[in-house]
Order: sequence, then structure tokens, then C-alpha cells
Amino acid sequence: MNIRPSAAIRQNYNEVADMCRRTGEPVFLTKNGEGDLVVMDIETYTRREKMLKLREELLAVEEDRARGAKGYSVDEVAAMMRDIIEETAIHEQAE
Repeated sequence: MNIRPSAAIRQNYNEVADMCRRTGEPVFLTKNGEGDLVVMDIETYTRREKMLKLREELLAVEEDRARGAKGYSVDEVAAMMRDIIEETAIHEQAE
């Protein structure tokens, strides 16, 4: 865990930014000895946001399943995908 005083961001921006990029971890900034801000590079932030969104979607699907929503087997999904591909091919040939 990288912890720095808030003055570090003002005095050593490039060093803090390089640390974020190099480690892929956030830097925790303190103010008067207390946690104040978290700084991270854009790539790490984007990756974490995508992971959170995926977890939300998986949780929603799991909640639907727990409520009794119909699920599909791998074979059923594969068959549906084949049907869609065939329909698309037929539609494109007709044009």
C-alpha cells in the first residue's frame, strides 16, 4: 500500500504519477495524518471500473436466477447463436 502526505502530490507530482503507473496501485494521500484522497492512473481506474460493472451485471444475473428466471444451457445458447447467424446470412443474401 502506497501512502504519502498530500504535499507529495504538489511537490512530486511526476514521482507520484510514475509510482501509480509502475505499480498499477493507487496512492493514498493523507492530510494532517488522516486519509484524504486516493490517486491512481487512468488505466488502473478504467480497469477497476470495468471490473465493478461486470460484478454488478453478474450479481444482477445471479439475483434473477435466484428469483427463478429461466436460464440457458451452453448448448441452447450455441443453438440460438447459430440461428441468428443463419438468419443474418439469409437476410444479407436477400439484399
